[in-house]
Amino acid sequence: MAQLQHTFSFTRSIEDGEYVGLCAEFRSLSWLASNPEAALTGIREVVSGVVEDMRLNGEAAPAPLAEKPYSGEFRVRIPPHVYRALALEAAEQGISLNRLASAKLTG
Repeated sequence: MAQLQHTFSFTRSIEDGEYVGLCAEFRSLSWLASNPEAALTGIREVVSGVVEDMRLNGEAAPAPLAEKPYSGEFRVRIPPHVYRALALEAAEQGISLNRLASAKLTG
């Protein structure tokens, strides 16, 4: 199995009574197993097979999230009253709205 750089995780499925291996770049794929390690091993094997199949068919696999460039900015729509409250809070603190929002997101 090739070394994959994709983003893998697991969670517990109450419904199935097992652990579910997941891959962020391939959201439609999963693997059920009785323990977290087996769930991660299973999903890695499934993704590896899918990536190889895509390669053989001339398709590009999704790039690993860790390799994607990020600009550091995103837009979010909020209700006008929330915007006003945040703008006032930023003004009271003597900082930009951008800095306030960043602090709230990272704090």
